[in-house]
Amino acid sequence: MEPNKPAEKEMTDQQIRRRMIKSFALFGLGALVPVGVWRWLAGAQRRAGLPAPLRKVLEANEQLAEGYFRPASLAPTFPVGMASPKPRVNGWDGLRSPLPADWALTIRQPQGEQTRELKISLDEVKALPRHELVFEFKCVEGWSQIQHWTGARLADLVSRYQLGTRSGQAAQNEADYYRYVGLETPDRGYYVGLDMASALHPQTLLAYELNNEPLTNPHGAPLRLIVPVKYGVKSLKRIGTLFFADEKPRDFWAERGYDYHLGL
Repeated sequence: MEPNKPAEKEMTDQQIRRRMIKSFALFGLGALVPVGVWRWLAGAQRRAGLPAPLRKVLEANEQLAEGYFRPASLAPTFPVGMASPKPRVNGWDGLRSPLPADWALTIRQPQGEQTRELKISLDEVKALPRHELVFEFKCVEGWSQIQHWTGARLADLVSRYQLGTRSGQAAQNEADYYRYVGLETPDRGYYVGLDMASALHPQTLLAYELNNEPLTNPHGAPLRLIVPVKYGVKSLKRIGTLFFADEKPRDFWAERGYDYHLGL
């Protein structure tokens, strides 16, 4: 089902807010550096939506973030009664096309010189251990909301189907895992990349329920990603394809000048 007109208006408003936030950030940066330096930055070659020197700064920050990230560090959780009864809808990228009638989660990973591909139904995802999570969903726009999600751990999917490893078998050690996981919507209109440690974090879910009800289209039906240790832009809605790689997968907002890691 395609979003209705009010939803499209909301999307436009959100885009305006994002641009305002970036504009204020750039204005603040401009106030702190000499005019000559600012002109040098403005004239520098651009990489992934930013002048190359600024992108290098973000990449250095990302390396630091990956260095201090610990799987044992959990996002705070709350009682179910604290979850909002009206979860906020935010973002329509990747949801404008109708949901394919034959939807299934497509998984791809290198297997020698070939690519292993399998398709997993929603029922097969639901057959994995069920986990509920009530946490504070945080948006880069500055708002947050306590929300109640239910789904299967991405780590359990990886273990059950022996995914994400170069050997193509259950991982014997961390070095066997590919470095990254990429996810895309069925129409490829939205896409994110995650480091493997974040993907296998015990709170990272393939969510199929919100407030104990099946996901609706605005919230990413039939299956979406929830990553409590990152900002919400990483929690891709309506997963179509999931794949593994050693090179960074493309990332929608990193291409538009944001930090690739986006950890909290």
